[in-house]
Amino acid sequence: MSSATSVFVSRVKGLPILDASGDQVGKVRDVVVQNRSNARPPRVKGLVVELLRLRRVFLPMERVHSIDAQQVIISGVVNTVAFKRREGERLVFADLFDMAVTRPEAPAASIFDVAIERTRTRAWEISEVALREVTRRTPFSRGHVVVVPWNDVPDFFAEAEQGTDQMLAQLSEMKPADVARELHEMDPDRRDEVIEALEDDVLAEALEELPESEQVQVIQKLDMERAADILEEMDPDDAADLIAELAPDLAERILQRMEPDEAKDVRALLNYSAATAGGLMTPEPVIVGTDATVADCLALLRHEEVTPALAALAFVCRPPLDAPTGRYVGAVHIQKLLREPPSLLAASLVDSDIAPLRPDADVALVSRYFATYDLVCAPVVDADGRLVGAVTVDDVLDHILPDDWRGIQLAEGVTDGATV
Repeated sequence: MSSATSVFVSRVKGLPILDASGDQVGKVRDVVVQNRSNARPPRVKGLVVELLRLRRVFLPMERVHSIDAQQVIISGVVNTVAFKRREGERLVFADLFDMAVTRPEAPAASIFDVAIERTRTRAWEISEVALREVTRRTPFSRGHVVVVPWNDVPDFFAEAEQGTDQMLAQLSEMKPADVARELHEMDPDRRDEVIEALEDDVLAEALEELPESEQVQVIQKLDMERAADILEEMDPDDAADLIAELAPDLAERILQRMEPDEAKDVRALLNYSAATAGGLMTPEPVIVGTDATVADCLALLRHEEVTPALAALAFVCRPPLDAPTGRYVGAVHIQKLLREPPSLLAASLVDSDIAPLRPDADVALVSRYFATYDLVCAPVVDADGRLVGAVTVDDVLDHILPDDWRGIQLAEGVTDGATV
């Protein structure tokens, strides 16, 4: 140990991994690190853990509760998917140990050890590098070991950059939050190259997971037609939030290049304050007519483009069935639909206890509403009794969490391996 919060990784290899109940789940075999831009210390992404049945898996560092001289204590469940190295990652033992490095006006040396340190945000990063100086006195002489700050070894992350095609293939298999994290960690030139090659739908979903400041940076670098295409792929409420952050002239030029129906939805949402039900809602919930059956509702709710939160409720309305609809009749829970005969009219299953929100309801009232009714989706109805959209619980969380929560999450690598 080099301090109360840092560890030389040579002392970590082989340590048993214990879960919260004290049971051993495996042993540490390596440490995964990744370089970062903007002169920040390389990030420690996680541990390569050998399970008791000799399978090697990845354990993200946010699951590590503590490390001491005898053991590593973790929380949560270990993801049993086999470990596979991603672009830009290095393994400390396999790649860095004994690697020759050069420093200005310093003797030739090789990496002897690496210290990792937990930051105030509870993320881990490389803090120091132990170097063994090369000596030529006798074949068996051991050089002096010196410990230097991580940025005194400028080339220990040097490696051939992964090709863009290979990078795109890996990103296509990741969840949007993981794609966002990879983009966040890339140096600007590399990020621009990858963004240029990404499919519009992949980039749109990743943008929704980035902090607003980074969303703006990405959109500002795109040509107008591509920016409009990306915003069309985003959920309307997320697109409206992003448009609101742009300079007014740029926002208007992009809106003019969007498909009229898509631009109409975004413009409608921009009429509401961001911290109200109207600003939080999506204008594209699942809407059915009064003559729709249970089977009709389930067919719409199971569509792959409907998010799990929106799939929780089907909204019964009079024609027209596009928001703003005709008179709002009520909402039907998917659990109720699953328990009833397919031919039954959905309107007969409306939950009369769900009182709709008004578009001007502030985020504090909306959050209390969700807590009171234990809902993940709620209708928003205007003064004329028309359904204008639906708010989902994830939209509410976006506004009650700290403004920079996405940046904190990306910095800490919270998304990596967060699910089994």
